[in-house]
Amino acid sequence: MKLQVQPKLIIHGGAGSSLHGKGGLEAVRRSLYTVVETIYSLLLKGATASDAVVQGCQMLEDDPRFNAGTGSVLQSDGQIRMSASLMDGTSGHFSGVINISRVKNPIQLVQYLQESPDRVLSDYGAAELARELQIPSYNALTDLRLQEWMQERQDNFKSTMAGVVAEPELVETSNAGRGTIGVVVLDAYGGLAAGTSTGGKGFERIGRVSDSAMPAGNYATSHAAVSCTGIGEDIIDECLAAKIVVRVTDGISLKDAMQRSFTEAHLNKRDLGAIALDAHGAISWGKTSEVLLAAYHDGESIGDTLEWNDSELIGYC
Repeated sequence: MKLQVQPKLIIHGGAGSSLHGKGGLEAVRRSLYTVVETIYSLLLKGATASDAVVQGCQMLEDDPRFNAGTGSVLQSDGQIRMSASLMDGTSGHFSGVINISRVKNPIQLVQYLQESPDRVLSDYGAAELARELQIPSYNALTDLRLQEWMQERQDNFKSTMAGVVAEPELVETSNAGRGTIGVVVLDAYGGLAAGTSTGGKGFERIGRVSDSAMPAGNYATSHAAVSCTGIGEDIIDECLAAKIVVRVTDGISLKDAMQRSFTEAHLNKRDLGAIALDAHGAISWGKTSEVLLAAYHDGESIGDTLEWNDSELIGYC
């Protein structure tokens, strides 16, 4: 198949309050840039948007710094339950898994479900699928996340969520972290896709469902693709990803769709962020939180939003 357009890529590793210390910021930047460089190289070799999204999500899930896959936060009962989804803008298929445990890469199951007649599975169904696919059992727990949970247990779970980044030098203020990873891609054939994966808020009620396995938090058409991060309930209330994508699909520019959507979220006092691409290659990001951990490749160079504390709600290139 002939390459038609310049590929574009944007990823995120969560949103929250300021990263503490320049060393910590640079560590996060290195992690994000490694993923961007690797996935962009695959796109130049002809990888499809969905395949690139899955590979990028796997890399972020495998990095214990982020709250997805290895390094996922613990729920109130001390268990890890992960959720993820993928939407291919070309096929129009959305697939997801909700509250799955004991797998290394939830996005791997989500990719398989793209061609299934049953495309979103909850805990028991997702676990049965993992057994059918002979995916090895995996413990995603890290020492830092265990220590975090033990401290919260001693404090009778006063925090409503865990830290966005699992780093001793990046300790977030109480209730400041919103951990999710996401990848949005425009491939060389003009195809769009978005993927999102998370360990949840941390310390939440057993059975709570994240926006990351819903179109509210992850959505794509042939016109635009969006992955969200932040407080899942706020993202669901705004139906943020689908709202932005539908506005672009209806003819509004990505910049204006982001601006309108984040203005509404700000007025509604939501705490969230999002990354986006459209079919023309426009890249955009937005936040109502203090910091958005995102990096992108615009076809010429890599950039990021780690030190973006602009008064504007959105950024774009």
